[in-house]
Amino acid sequence: MKVTIERAELLRSLSHVQSVVERRNTIPILSNVLIEAGDGGHVRIMATDLDLQVVDNLRANAVDSAGAITVSAHLLFDIARKLPDGSEVSLETGDNRMVIKAGRSRFTLPTLPRDDFPVIVEGDLPTSFELAAKTLAELIDRTRFAISTEETRYYLNGIFFHVADEDGGVLKAAATDGHRLARFTLARPAGAEGMPDVIVPRKAVAELRKLLEEAMEGNVQIDLSPSKIRFALGGEGGVVLTSKLIDGTFPDYSRVIPTGNDKLLKVDPKSLFAGVDRVATIATEKTRAVKMGLDADKVTLTVTSPDNGNAVEEVSSQYGSEAMEIGFNAGYLKDILQQLNKDTVELHFADAGAPTLIREDESSPALYVLMPMRV
Repeated sequence: MKVTIERAELLRSLSHVQSVVERRNTIPILSNVLIEAGDGGHVRIMATDLDLQVVDNLRANAVDSAGAITVSAHLLFDIARKLPDGSEVSLETGDNRMVIKAGRSRFTLPTLPRDDFPVIVEGDLPTSFELAAKTLAELIDRTRFAISTEETRYYLNGIFFHVADEDGGVLKAAATDGHRLARFTLARPAGAEGMPDVIVPRKAVAELRKLLEEAMEGNVQIDLSPSKIRFALGGEGGVVLTSKLIDGTFPDYSRVIPTGNDKLLKVDPKSLFAGVDRVATIATEKTRAVKMGLDADKVTLTVTSPDNGNAVEEVSSQYGSEAMEIGFNAGYLKDILQQLNKDTVELHFADAGAPTLIREDESSPALYVLMPMRV
């Protein structure tokens, strides 16, 4: 194989795929990217970790001889990063080696044969629909912070997608770690009717969000079955991410969304975030709780730490029910407040021991539930 590629093109393509490759691999071939050069100047670059696969397509300046080979993903990426701007990169293979030339630089890297490279077999993906890239990015941003990192509850290690018939048909995305729940709802896209419930793993979500950064203007084609999902960005010749889905049952999270919380607090999320952030400065691992005291026109935030003393701050708010106190994990509360962009946010309370519902307003697509802490 011998190809010549613009350094910027090669770097952009490698940046899309190389982060899938784990730094530590017991299987040598999984440390590599597959590079396939075809006639007509078409080059395909692929990386996988056996659960997740990303394929990118790019145009070469010249393909002198077609072929396919695998080479260290992180090494090639680091080399491409350090080559001079505007340079042309020549990749040539032979004798289990790849020679990389650009300007006065020359590198020789070991290669492994293309036939050893594993490819995820997608099989039949019967459900197919499109979403605007901006919408998909917002959906991920509003929910992924609540994904659980507890490996024992593997079925919570991703975002749960499912459709429902309410309001003329909706697509919902939810994530929870047992302490907080994030849900995002949007109109059901054409083609998503009868879609199976799926859990997209945390790593696939993170890689997809990175790829969306460069493809915000277009649509994303989503194809899925009960075991696999494929996201195609940038149309023909774009990037394709294929992932296995988490094989498990997501809990019926609708049961924890409170419907009868009658105490309503309205507050500016930025002011509340800043207040919680300040008083939490003295919190330690043992005392992550921030106590909220609710009164007619203010919220009193208190953190007490046996080692570091205590901190109090008042934030102005609107509240029309009887005074009450409730405690929350400061970090979890801040994570949710960071998602809210409007000038006021609604917090619906029942009592100090019941989950709290948080949203911008009734019509907002994002909804959050936060479990209280004893304080």
